Amino acid sequence: MTRISSSRMKELLQVYFVMGSQNCKRSPESTLTEALNGGITLFQFREKGPGSISGAKRMELALRLQQLCQEQSVPFIVNDDVDLALAIGADGVHIGQDDEKASKVRERIGDMILGVSAHTLEEARIAQEQGADYIGVGPIYPTSSKEDAHAVQGPKIIESMRAQDMDIPIVGIGGITSVGAARVLKAGADGVAVISAISLADDIAESVKRLQRVNIK
Repeated sequence: MTRISSSRMKELLQVYFVMGSQNCKRSPESTLTEALNGGITLFQFREKGPGSISGAKRMELALRLQQLCQEQSVPFIVNDDVDLALAIGADGVHIGQDDEKASKVRERIGDMILGVSAHTLEEARIAQEQGADYIGVGPIYPTSSKEDAHAVQGPKIIESMRAQDMDIPIVGIGGITSVGAARVLKAGADGVAVISAISLADDIAESVKRLQRVNIK
């Protein structure tokens, strides 16, 4: 196995769906199936926060969702939990600034995909130096999906990173819908990471397709 190329990573970030059971109106399996049918390009299992499950049930859910992704050839990323990612053979891990250092995670996961949340130019540079394949920047807009969200940054944070020659793949996250996605991409993001705009949509597949159309423009 070799590290993913930057160009391939940028392709995968286009419509990045982040979800756990606590984010869904219907079952996680049904929600993810519809999102996959709509055309998401990457999926992150983020089972944390109020209402989330733990222990054996959490792993069982991860395996069921991973199977759905594998059937559609969509990479399966695990949020924060390196042990779980390694145990189930996930495609990658996404970590935050309060988690284990990116360099240590890279040592543990080898060539798996590594995403790191970054809120400043310095954090982004350190993540890149320590082996991140992409950075998640945000929250771009106000969000209620993450109780521990940082201050809203707006698309300008991505513009400033690109202006400082940050060429690492970037995905914007936080309160993004198909309406605001265009500004995020124009700022220099390679894609958008979305939770509730997909998971809580009445028509999940159509919500994904709207985000896809923004990427194509």
